[in-house]
Amino acid sequence: MSGPDERPVLVVTEAADVTADMVIAELNRIGCPVTRFDPADFGNGLTLTARFGGNGNDTAPGAAVGGHLRTPSRTAELQAVRAVYWRRPRWPGFAHLDEDDRRFAAAQVRHGLAGTLYALNAPLWVNHPLRTEAADHKAAQLAAAVRLGLRVPPTLITNDPGEAAEFIGEHGDVIHKTLRWTPYVRDGVSMTSWAEPVAVEDLDDTVRAAPHLFQVRVDKVADLRVLVVGARVFAVRIDSGLLDWRRDYSALSYRVVDLPDGLADTLQSCLRHFGLVSGSFDLALDANGDAHWLELNPNGQWGWLATETGLPMAAAFAALLASGSTPRR
Repeated sequence: MSGPDERPVLVVTEAADVTADMVIAELNRIGCPVTRFDPADFGNGLTLTARFGGNGNDTAPGAAVGGHLRTPSRTAELQAVRAVYWRRPRWPGFAHLDEDDRRFAAAQVRHGLAGTLYALNAPLWVNHPLRTEAADHKAAQLAAAVRLGLRVPPTLITNDPGEAAEFIGEHGDVIHKTLRWTPYVRDGVSMTSWAEPVAVEDLDDTVRAAPHLFQVRVDKVADLRVLVVGARVFAVRIDSGLLDWRRDYSALSYRVVDLPDGLADTLQSCLRHFGLVSGSFDLALDANGDAHWLELNPNGQWGWLATETGLPMAAAFAALLASGSTPRR
C-alpha cells in the first residue's frame, strides 16, 4: 500500500488574505500538504535554493529543477510541487536601499523566484500569472466575448474627445469605466474608481492623455457574479438597484441561480481561450433575463459570496488544487 501523497500545494499570497485562508483550511481538512508564502518575505524567513543540471544535484530522475523553498515553518521540495495557487502575492520593496539598488534587487527576486516557479512545469496553476496578465486586458476580454457570441454592450476605447462625444451622442445613456484598477492616492486618501454615467459636457481635452472606456449602459434589473473553478460553476444573482454594486455592499442581496447550459459552456470556453482554470465573470441581467457581458476578473474575490450564500467555493478550489491536474471541461 502506498503512503500518503506528500506533494505540496504552493499558495502564493500576502499575509492578510482571508480568501486564501478559506482554501487552505479546506486543503488541511482533506489532508493535502500546503506551503504558503509571500514573495515580500524574501530574505526575511523565505529562502529559495534551486538546482539545474550538472552532477550530484538533488533532482529526481527526469526532473529539470531540484532544490527547495523554505519558510519559517515549511520546506517544499521543488520537484514535488503538486500545484501552485497564485493568489495575491506582494513583492519586496527594499525600502532600506537606494533607488538603483532597490530596482536591481527587485528584478533579481522576480526573475529568480518567479522564474524558478515557472520552470517547475507544475501540472496545475490557478492561475498562471502570465496567463492572468494577458487575460486582464479589457480590450482582449471584449473581443473574446464578441467572438464567443456573448451579448456585449456597444463599447468604445479612445483618447479622442471627438470620437467619445460622437459615441455618447449616438447612444445617449453611456457610462465610463477604467481600463485597469490602479492604486491611486490623493491627499493621502486611497481613491476608488466606479462605473459612472458620462455626458458630452463632461468631456474635455484631458481625454487625450490616455485611452478611456465608454460603454452603453445596460438596462439591467440585477447583476450576476459567476465563479468558475475548474469544471464547477457557481452563479449568484446580486440585487442592489445600483449602477456599480461595489459602491455599497450593505445594499446587496444575493440569490443562488442556475445558468442556462449554453451560457455556462460559453464562459468555460472563455477561460479556455485565455488558458485559465478559474475566473470570476460579471454580467448584467435585463428584464428579459438575458445576460450581458461586463468583464472577467481572472483572480477575483469570492470569499464574501461563499459566506453570504453557503456555496462550497473554497472546497471547489481545494479539490482542484489537490487533484494537481488541469480539469476536463
